[in-house]
Amino acid sequence: MVSSNESDEEHSIQTAMHSKLWIESGDGRTRQYSFDSSGALTVKVLEDSRPIVQRAVDSFLNKFFPLGYPNSVGEGYLTYSKFRALQHFSSAALSVLSTQSLLFAAGLRPTPAQATVVSWVLKDGMQHVGKLICSNMGARMDSEPKRWRILADLLYDIGTGLEVLSPLCPQFFLETAGLGNLAKGMAVVAARATRLPIYSSFAKEGNLSDLYAKGEAISTLFNVVGLGVGIQLASTACSSMQGKLVAAPLLSILHIYSVTKEMQAAPVNTLNPQRTAMVVADFVKSGTVSRPADLRYRENLIYPLQPVEDAGSVQVGRSIIKVIKNPSKLKQLKEKFQREHFLLSCNDTFTDLLLENTASGEDALRGWLIAAYAAEMAKSNYSCNSLGKVGFGLLKEVVLDKAYEQMEAVFPSFISGLKERGWHTDLFLDGTGSRFAW
Repeated sequence: MVSSNESDEEHSIQTAMHSKLWIESGDGRTRQYSFDSSGALTVKVLEDSRPIVQRAVDSFLNKFFPLGYPNSVGEGYLTYSKFRALQHFSSAALSVLSTQSLLFAAGLRPTPAQATVVSWVLKDGMQHVGKLICSNMGARMDSEPKRWRILADLLYDIGTGLEVLSPLCPQFFLETAGLGNLAKGMAVVAARATRLPIYSSFAKEGNLSDLYAKGEAISTLFNVVGLGVGIQLASTACSSMQGKLVAAPLLSILHIYSVTKEMQAAPVNTLNPQRTAMVVADFVKSGTVSRPADLRYRENLIYPLQPVEDAGSVQVGRSIIKVIKNPSKLKQLKEKFQREHFLLSCNDTFTDLLLENTASGEDALRGWLIAAYAAEMAKSNYSCNSLGKVGFGLLKEVVLDKAYEQMEAVFPSFISGLKERGWHTDLFLDGTGSRFAW
């Protein structure tokens, strides 16, 4: 049974919780803080004397940028967002021109309303085939999300380009439209699959969902703007085939330029062959550990698998049978690296890094460091001609033990520096490279 004193106390607590707690003024706004009936703290704006422009900017940031921007995102997010907006604008405008051309090639009157309907009908066939073709390349997309994102937009522009050109060969309308939708289907899968790794590179406070939602808001807004501009172009300057042949390439160039700049701005913090090589090269040369943001503009987004000489010219992903032809050499390497989850095989041109199935990012880093130190020592000995006319590859094999000792000495500080810099060292994303198991 509840006493009257307890009842009065409970009533007074509830009254206090529903009452106004305090009022704050600042930044041109006056806010009232109080608890609601469920005990949650609520904020009510009593007065807002800020200029209309500032209020509009703040409202825009709240709708299209993550909470706490710019402190809640990684470096380069604004650049990424600006070029992402430009990319979606040009892509949407280009899509209107392509669908109008498809209608013209089919003998229909190319109105914007018909363009929307026919676009949905045409893409359901070959576009799904394109999605299936591209869906088995997920591991490669994990390893090189930036490269595949650019490839996705390039495929999309190829598809829309075929659609724009379809009126020039109306007798091949189904073939042209089918190939165009095939390319666009592959583009859709590649773009969606690489979206999460890109957004993850910007998340700093566990705000991945907020980043994703605000990124999609920017995409939607500028897609709508681009559709409007595309409709205007289709009814004026691009109503003729000559106009499309001028506008479509320009929009496509703007599209690819934007997505390239967009990808360069993203500081991806997972280890793949290219980023590992750059991190190791910087550490071997200067003893410093680079941040993901430091490497973003140095990444080769077209040919990412080229060996980096300063990192030991390491090549990763080849199978054992292609690298080691001699069983005795395989036995020797197994004994040399019996405590490791990798093997190193040196030749005059590069060093093969062979990874076990269970090898992590740290294992790959250990092997890469050994290869880099071995190449550095071999260069010194080779230039001094201290071992006579010995091949460079054999020279690297000779100094592997010393390189291993040097790796062991610096690895603890190296790996702790990587983690402090924001690198994820638990995985090594080598795409579809071969791995072995004993």
